[in-house]
Amino acid sequence: MNKVQVTECSKENFLSCFYASREPYVLKGLDIGPAPDLWTGEYLMDKLGQDDKEPVRVHVCPHRHMDFINKNFLYRTLPFKDFIKRAQLNRQTEFFISSDERYYLRALGGDPRKEPADFIRQYPELAGDLKLPMFFGPEKVFSSVLRISSPDAQLWTHYDVMDNFLVQIKGKKRVVLFHPRDALNLYLVGDKSSVLDIDAPDLTKYPLFDKAERYECYLYPGDVLFIPSLWFHNVLMYDFSVAVNVFWKHLEAQFYDAKDPYGNKDPPQVQRALQTLDRAMKHLEELPNDFYKDFYAKCMINRLQSKFILQQ
Repeated sequence: MNKVQVTECSKENFLSCFYASREPYVLKGLDIGPAPDLWTGEYLMDKLGQDDKEPVRVHVCPHRHMDFINKNFLYRTLPFKDFIKRAQLNRQTEFFISSDERYYLRALGGDPRKEPADFIRQYPELAGDLKLPMFFGPEKVFSSVLRISSPDAQLWTHYDVMDNFLVQIKGKKRVVLFHPRDALNLYLVGDKSSVLDIDAPDLTKYPLFDKAERYECYLYPGDVLFIPSLWFHNVLMYDFSVAVNVFWKHLEAQFYDAKDPYGNKDPPQVQRALQTLDRAMKHLEELPNDFYKDFYAKCMINRLQSKFILQQ
């Protein structure tokens, strides 16, 4: 296991010393405003719990390990005040599935089908408390996402196509990361790993996972984690947790899907390549037996490796 590097940091030395490394860093000492001291559950309920406020749509899961591939959770809509009350508890008196269910809010845009999340515009009652690390011009910033979670909730391992800062405001959490070069060891379905329990994985089912190099850090209120694009990350909340992500486009515009309000679709070039791959696999299925299918699949893999010099 590797520890993610921790550094006292300013905008200037982050950009000049750390950003180009394309490695994660825990940044300490940034001025993010008074939010870590102010944002108790009671404060959030007072600011956002009015009756005229829109209810929030949250993940409700009876298990610690939330699984986005097999959807082991429900989506439910709650008044914000009720959601905050429940999210602070370890055991529920009112529940949808079971008394030990966990809750997770990933704020959406005003029109989730068209608009990215924008913390400052969507939560003006809280915006004055938090100074987000906007280290890049407004034309680069894609979204800012409020996230609130129950204690002992663990989010699935996945990658994002944009760089982002994870700004921890309330609670302690652990973040485990894996380098992009470990993609072949993580049993991916799209952008997500099939391995839910990364601390006690089933190595009979997922034998290559043991080869994945693990990076780990703990975040406390006021910490900012830089997560470079394509780095896999898995998040475990120890406490009632409040955080905000800031995502930005570090590549040119043509490498992002213009119709993606979540910012999690692969580059259009990759989407087209994967569609071509799907067609190629259908052609291999037409071969007379598994011997031929296996042989020519290996030839295709060899051609990819020779062309792109995949890192091992």
